[in-house]
Amino acid sequence: MDWPDWWSWDLELTPHLFKRMLDRRFNEVDLRLMLDAATGFRENHEEGRFVVETTHDGRPWEVIVEPSSSERVLIVVTAYPLD
Repeated sequence: MDWPDWWSWDLELTPHLFKRMLDRRFNEVDLRLMLDAATGFRENHEEGRFVVETTHDGRPWEVIVEPSSSERVLIVVTAYPLD
């Protein structure tokens, strides 16, 4: 997989993501491990966002990210299991 430049940028975690972490029982370490294990990405239906394909606890997950070129950070919007 040829990853874009924004893949190596620092992460910025949103308040929405922190709520989902509680709801879906994962933490920042889990999230970082999911991103390290990512197998691919594609454009999201919302312009400027991408879906990162990964796994967590042996199940497929998706992580929604939004690169911010002006700040050179990768904003993590949410993450969810594919059930």
